[in-house]
Amino acid sequence: MRAAPSVSYSITVRLVVPAGGSAVSQLTSAVEGCGGVVTALDVTASGADRLRIDVTCAARDTDHAELIVSALTAIDGVDVHKVSDRTFLMHLGGTIEMAAKHPIRNRDELSMIYTPGVARVALAIAENPEDARRLTVKRNTIAVVTDGSAVLGLGNIGPAAALPVMEGKAALFKRFAGIDAWPLCLDTQDVDEIVRTVQIVAPVFAGINLEDISAPRCFEVEATLRRLLDIPVFHDDQHGTAIVVLAALTNALRVVGKQMSEVRIVMSGAGAAGSAIARIILAAGAQHLVVADIGGVISRHRPGLDASLQWIAEQTNTESFEGTLKEAVKEADVFIGVSAPDVLTGDDIAGMAPGSIVFALANPDPEVDPAEARAHAAVVATGRSDYPNQINNVLAFPGVFRGLLDASATVIEEPTLVAAAMALAGTVSDNELNPDYVIPSVFNEDVHKAVAAAVREAVQGDAG
Repeated sequence: MRAAPSVSYSITVRLVVPAGGSAVSQLTSAVEGCGGVVTALDVTASGADRLRIDVTCAARDTDHAELIVSALTAIDGVDVHKVSDRTFLMHLGGTIEMAAKHPIRNRDELSMIYTPGVARVALAIAENPEDARRLTVKRNTIAVVTDGSAVLGLGNIGPAAALPVMEGKAALFKRFAGIDAWPLCLDTQDVDEIVRTVQIVAPVFAGINLEDISAPRCFEVEATLRRLLDIPVFHDDQHGTAIVVLAALTNALRVVGKQMSEVRIVMSGAGAAGSAIARIILAAGAQHLVVADIGGVISRHRPGLDASLQWIAEQTNTESFEGTLKEAVKEADVFIGVSAPDVLTGDDIAGMAPGSIVFALANPDPEVDPAEARAHAAVVATGRSDYPNQINNVLAFPGVFRGLLDASATVIEEPTLVAAAMALAGTVSDNELNPDYVIPSVFNEDVHKAVAAAVREAVQGDAG
């Protein structure tokens, strides 16, 4: 499946061409001729006989970008002066910064923000530690923690390479929920060291967002931190994905007129995301769920299961089906994939029940070609931005943490996750709902407000 040109591989080529000649008219044709997309063409300087032009275009990948540059260079009379990768330019110096909330313009302001005035605030917190939430950044700050072991689809690339991703996550928290988040990329992949490190920095934060930690390590880290800390611990790769999947599935079932308790659901993938999805859809009322991993369908009779897979075996596959994923998906109503590319074909989707729903979420290459799936399924969702119904965690985590912080939550429970998913699903009205729109846009401002309100209400209801 060939990817379409994407802004994430956008380049700007600065070149000089003769004025009045045919070179200018050939620029767009050269880019489009090798499969690129011109998004801007700007004359940035002009002389008597030469023009300086910036051509901005989208490519499929870095090799394709180089091909585009070669095509432009080959035009008679064109001199390429500079090629800029726009994504790298955006990350120069990082994508986030710390900013003071108050100006420091004179001695009075300095003495209140810092010494001697700040000593009074410090003593107040020493006398009543709960005041830290009221009088410091703690009330609105979370840590985005990773060990760099499972970064996006890139694998175990280590803490330094994970930093741009965690910065981006922090930027999304600020943009969509007004939350101050800070990346903590830990130079260890030892469970005990991760737990202890987070534990000793936790007084600064009102919540912990675990990110891109590989399974099964992530399960132990999360479970241990939840026991030790008095602030909510949320693993986005698990719970964020699960919330958005449940919201999209709820609306997809509305489209096809089926009930959660009645449909037969087959899932591919039992890692961090798969386990969390299984838990949340069971909590939401699913009764007929079968989960498969690289070893086939998980059942009570399969030997050698770890603790996470054992839980899945005990809670799913009530008919004790044993076999392959392809066999399990026959006549199923719903397929959810959080595993690997190309594990199913269009023929497999054709063998599902009428009005089938397919969520092929492996990224960038889904479990089944979305075009082939759409030929047979009623609703198709992916993790990609170039198809309808993108399952994107950013629909969940900003609002979830906004609600947790507003409620001064100390924990996060399964009913809160379900409440967030139902609120997210509810932002798609009956008039908007259709097979290509079962999940809203991340830029819909109602999304994060609705999720935050539902989480806040759920937390406060539990506390009451």
